Amino acid sequence: MEKMIEILKRNWLYPVGAIIGGVGGYLYWFYIGCESGNCSITSSPINSVIWGTIMGVLLFSIFKRGDNK
Repeated sequence: MEKMIEILKRNWLYPVGAIIGGVGGYLYWFYIGCESGNCSITSSPINSVIWGTIMGVLLFSIFKRGDNK
C-alpha cells in the first residue's frame, strides 16, 4: 500500500489530467456534440469522455518533470 501511495504522489498529474479531460470530453459532447450522429468522436458520450481522458493525460504529461532516478 505504501508503494502505491508513493507512486501516486510522484505521478499525480496523470489522474488529475484524466479526470479533467474526461469531464471536458463529456461537457463537449453535452454542449456541442454531433447533431447528425455520424461523428465518430462526439456521437456518444462514452467516445467523447474516452478521447477527452486521453487528451487530458497527454496534455498534463507535458508538465511532468523528469526524475533523475
